[in-house]
Amino acid sequence: MQLSHELPDYAFALRAADGQTARVNDRVLATSFILSPQQLVEDWPVHDSAALAPDDLAPLLALQPEVILLGTGERQVFPPASVMAACLRQGVGLEVMTNAAAARTFNVLAGESRKVVAGFLLASA
Repeated sequence: MQLSHELPDYAFALRAADGQTARVNDRVLATSFILSPQQLVEDWPVHDSAALAPDDLAPLLALQPEVILLGTGERQVFPPASVMAACLRQGVGLEVMTNAAAARTFNVLAGESRKVVAGFLLASA
């Protein structure tokens, strides 16, 4: 039986993520970033979910997602209610989870061709 390796139809995949680093394709990132299946935005200047402001979501919302995954590091930390409300006003779902869970979920949704954008918070050095 011949096996073939199926390549994803999206440009970026998360290979690993925790509270300190993440591996996107073959690159290791150590600062917070935003990821869609077709775009990587490095150096997102957000490091604390509890201090997240609605304006911090602007670069994620600009990518016109159906759902935003917010990876908050090694622990799940919900942002202020105003951040959740900003997404609801735009008709965009916001799911908050650990970075590892967000990485797995991102890959599943991207593989289903969903309009997903993820913001990953990494501890600043």
